[in-house]
Amino acid sequence: MTIVRTQTPSGESIVIMPEAEFERLAALAEDASDLQTLATSQTRLASGEDEMLSEADLDAMRQAPSPLAFWRARRGLSTTELAARSGISHAALTATEDGTGTSDIVVLRALADALGVEVEDLVPAAPVI
Repeated sequence: MTIVRTQTPSGESIVIMPEAEFERLAALAEDASDLQTLATSQTRLASGEDEMLSEADLDAMRQAPSPLAFWRARRGLSTTELAARSGISHAALTATEDGTGTSDIVVLRALADALGVEVEDLVPAAPVI
């Protein structure tokens, strides 16, 4: 393999190599990045920082009136308990959970914190048109 080391007109050091070798090195770098992402995910799962949902959990999530209803039930909380933990009124919580009302980011953040999930986990999926 031929590698040429040279400099740009501004003095930056560069290397010229066959494209196949560049592609091989790029693939190795991507594999290393993927392995790091996997290791990070496994560590977060093992520590309980993240949780994995089973197929049955995903079915339950799809059948729940909202992601909020799913996570509240998964945590074993009543609407009264979640309202108290999050500092949200019971009426606002139930309206958010059943979709008859909307909540701003402050309400969703309080609910997410009380449930131990990310705000994104509580946002309903957009309807398929």
